[in-house]
Amino acid sequence: MTQGKTVQTEVPRDLIARAPVTTGRPQPLGATIDATGVNFSLFSERASRVELLLFDSYHALQPARVVELDLERHHSYHFWHCHVAGLKEGQVYAYRVDGPHDTRDSGSRFNPRKVLLDPYSRANINILWDRARAVGPEDNCAYAMRSMVVDLDDYDWEGDKPLRTPMADSVIYEMHVGGLTASPTSRVVHPGTFSGVVEKIPYLKELGVTAVELLPVFDFDERDVLRIGPDGRPLRDYWGYNPYGFFAPHSAYCSDPCGCLHVIEFRDMVKELHKAGIEVILDVVFNHTSEGNEHGPMISFRGQANEVYYHLWPQDRRHYMDFTGCGNAINANHPAVAKFIIECLEYWVTEHHVDGFRFDLASELSRGAEGYEMETPPLLWAIELSGILAETKIIAEPWDGGGLYQVGRFPGRRWAQWNGPFRDDVRRFVRGDAGLAGTLATRIGGSRDLFSRAGELPTNSINFLTCHDGFTLNDLVSYNGKHNHANGEANADGSDENFSWNCGVEGPSDDEAVERLRVRQIKNMAAILLLSRGVPMMLAGDEFRNGQGGNNNVYCQDNEISWLDWEQAEKETETLDFFRGMIAFRKEHASLRQPRFFDDRRNERDLPEVSWHGTRLEQPGWEDQHARVLSLTLAGFEGDPDLHVILNMYHLGLDFELPHIPGHHWALAVDTARGPGEDVRPVGSRVPVDGRSFHAHGRSVVVLTSLPNDGGSNR
Repeated sequence: MTQGKTVQTEVPRDLIARAPVTTGRPQPLGATIDATGVNFSLFSERASRVELLLFDSYHALQPARVVELDLERHHSYHFWHCHVAGLKEGQVYAYRVDGPHDTRDSGSRFNPRKVLLDPYSRANINILWDRARAVGPEDNCAYAMRSMVVDLDDYDWEGDKPLRTPMADSVIYEMHVGGLTASPTSRVVHPGTFSGVVEKIPYLKELGVTAVELLPVFDFDERDVLRIGPDGRPLRDYWGYNPYGFFAPHSAYCSDPCGCLHVIEFRDMVKELHKAGIEVILDVVFNHTSEGNEHGPMISFRGQANEVYYHLWPQDRRHYMDFTGCGNAINANHPAVAKFIIECLEYWVTEHHVDGFRFDLASELSRGAEGYEMETPPLLWAIELSGILAETKIIAEPWDGGGLYQVGRFPGRRWAQWNGPFRDDVRRFVRGDAGLAGTLATRIGGSRDLFSRAGELPTNSINFLTCHDGFTLNDLVSYNGKHNHANGEANADGSDENFSWNCGVEGPSDDEAVERLRVRQIKNMAAILLLSRGVPMMLAGDEFRNGQGGNNNVYCQDNEISWLDWEQAEKETETLDFFRGMIAFRKEHASLRQPRFFDDRRNERDLPEVSWHGTRLEQPGWEDQHARVLSLTLAGFEGDPDLHVILNMYHLGLDFELPHIPGHHWALAVDTARGPGEDVRPVGSRVPVDGRSFHAHGRSVVVLTSLPNDGGSNR
């Protein structure tokens, strides 16, 4: 997949020593290859001296040459820059930056003994990295990370472009690049890598998803030991929500982390996913960095412009504001930081053909210099209005760790938002909580209560039941409480409010009745997710009952606890086939994918766009605090069949009245109470329903489709 490219990452010392150095250009930032060499540019507003370190190999302990950037010749306003002739792709480099160390008043933390990464680097090497040695005052050159020069032009995209799938037609699959194939059960050549993802594309295509949403793929410190687990194993950052290299694909996801193939392997993955009709959405973390609080390491930002990049407490600028729970918060609306973030996003779109972004703890990005919520955050509006980003998907996790909650009121209009209320309300309804008919109807209809501001649509709602953060779908129906003991925090971490139900037994069970109920509950939640207006998102592995042993916070579990077990896909074919069938069903029926809220339209059969019912027609029981049922009729337009959906979360079977459509009859398409092959039926194998009512089993979802009485298809 890497097109056979080889890059020389070892450079003769004499070539580096005699390479001519000239003034260079302040823009663009980073290391840019041109016809004669490489231009280097670094932002540091308060620095008094900058040194460019050039190494002759990625494992060299000391630089082969130190280029001191002269204040008169190599400094333009905020930028330090130079051009070094003769350098090529694969050149390893880093910086030392000196300036005031004034943490009380200005917040500057310069330390010329620390070796720093280029924030704009396209690839980084961490083979020598020792995090502890980046914390104290001593020199850490022999233990520091280095950046690497990358040639962005040397790649054949074969005509590839971003896919631009309409939001309303999207089905998102959230997955961890490493965890997807790290297990030996994945049987891929390069487990845990971008190349491993490519090997699973046929599976993703058959499943029917239209986009993968990748947990962070920016360089992060996967070697950082967070704590020691109860079994003595070191626990490291697995999810990747502590980035340090925002322009660089994560080294550990490359088949050769030191071979300068980072960009190529990432691009190969994107290109092959696009060939399969699958978009690539990146989960991006611009709210904090891996440098942590005042006791954390110096990697890049802290040693170059600490007072610019981070929120510091005004009364004592030694300390960092923390709206993320990770030690620091990015000062995203400072002009220089906003420039960095916008250029980063545009880079991933233009150079890597990425289709969209999901912004972790996005509400932090709406905070001003002193940490308060801004009414019109410059960064968020700049993202929304960027011409280069105009046709990309932008998705917010609309809250942060500092208590700012913006679901339904996130700044801007284009922003889709993770819909936490959808998750919680559907979980509660499916486990059997009473009195939720009206609330559930609102969620199924696209959450008008949250997204009814001028110009917003159901496609602003990312509907999900599970994600990386929390229970998997299987654990949601197998555990009443979290079981996070393996995290080494005495089960104190992770959410206590999961709205889960174990179906009568905590954890794994050999009871066939319990297992059948769990399968049905999984189907129920999958069906509601894929029948609702908005954009459905599912967690990788949910379709084949992948579990985490009740751990709802596997951020530090880079092991079998969190890796997908592909033997489950061979074993749990019933739920896997149901997911495939429901995704296909959603794609077949335009009434499920409308990008607008229900209105008063009527179709050619004089059916309103939606009618709400309970067990009796036109009696949905909005005020019934004991009801555990809801049904609805969706009108089909332009040749689409009408749909009648029955949701019975009562523990007993109930009879539901069916609406009469002149000249048509109902046919059974979906019934979660039935077994394999009968739970979701494709067109042509749907069973006619006789009579004016349907008996829905307890805890089941049923979908009927209308057919003309002559027996022909109305599609």
